[in-house]
Amino acid sequence: MREPNRERVPPARRTGLRQRLAELRGPEVPPQPLDARALAALAANPGCKRRAILDGAGVNKTALASALGSPSAFGQSQFAFMRGNAFEARVKADGGAELLRLVHEKLDAGAVPPTAGAVPDLSAVGPEGRTARTALALREATEAGVWTLLDHPLLALDVAGSPAFLEPDAVVVHPDGSWTVVEIKSFPMLDGSADAAKVGAAARQAAVYVLALERVAARLDDTPEVRHTVLLVCPRDFSNLPTASAVDVRKQRSVTRRQLDRLTRIEDIADLLPEGTCFSPDLPTADLTAAVESVPATYAPECLSACELAFHCRDHSRAEGAVTSLGRSLRAELGGLTTITDVLSAARGETGDPTDPAVAALRRAARLRAEALGDRTGSLIGGEQQLAEAPGHTAC
Repeated sequence: MREPNRERVPPARRTGLRQRLAELRGPEVPPQPLDARALAALAANPGCKRRAILDGAGVNKTALASALGSPSAFGQSQFAFMRGNAFEARVKADGGAELLRLVHEKLDAGAVPPTAGAVPDLSAVGPEGRTARTALALREATEAGVWTLLDHPLLALDVAGSPAFLEPDAVVVHPDGSWTVVEIKSFPMLDGSADAAKVGAAARQAAVYVLALERVAARLDDTPEVRHTVLLVCPRDFSNLPTASAVDVRKQRSVTRRQLDRLTRIEDIADLLPEGTCFSPDLPTADLTAAVESVPATYAPECLSACELAFHCRDHSRAEGAVTSLGRSLRAELGGLTTITDVLSAARGETGDPTDPAVAALRRAARLRAEALGDRTGSLIGGEQQLAEAPGHTAC
């Protein structure tokens, strides 16, 4: 089904936005293209204005983190990269026979079993040429009505007025004309299940590809179905044999779509920045730090595996005593208590509304802790010292 037409940004306004983003990036700094991993990371932390403006402006966050004195350790090791490539080659061997079998088994058991699927040539000059060739191959495969494997197709997705070129591991066209995204990962599935955090990251990445495919499908006369259940292919147990699982990415797709819609309005964030703000890594460290800190961040421990600026943001979050440095789930439980100082003060009974459920829970926890330590004064800090000084207490 076609998506309703969205309000288009006037050309003059979009041109002004591009110029503004270029100024933020630095006049002589080329834009860093967005990929599916970056877009998936945005969806994982939709409240972070810092990442939104930096990615929207095409800032190289790896270079930025190094210039700030907090170099990133984010990335994939060379060993893991080589292992992943070897596993992917095995999955796609023999014209993708094993991959098509897994798609048929997990997602479309009622269809005609794949015997010899088509694998069209997607080579072309430049990303625009490869994108056009992919769109043509998808249309031809849909009309042919046979199992077709598109190996590393190239898709384009509009992000803040600029195209982001995305390359999924594979897209399979079913005999009924529907399309499925395939994600091939090198982490194992043990007894049919894999690490939940890694599966979640793969699902968010696949959701980006689903959105890009929907844009391609919407341009065809007879809009084909882009399936919201993707196929995740991983090694079985500790072997190099492939196994697969169907993953529903409707939730991740919705979150990613909202975040991309928010990215197209990053001029709202840019308008709040001080005049002359620039994130060029060539600036002095003090000026660059001030520029980065002028944009609010929403740090959480999960950022360490998804963002190049995670170490910098973690240091500042800890210095400010922000509770988000302890995890998003804890932050959600504490409501309006945003700093560790506020939390401890509320637990001691010094501040906070007693009718607030978070404050009431903290004070009850403080009383239970004091009782457990043998101190019924309700003190949260120094309970161990008071216990040690109590009459009759013998240190062990």
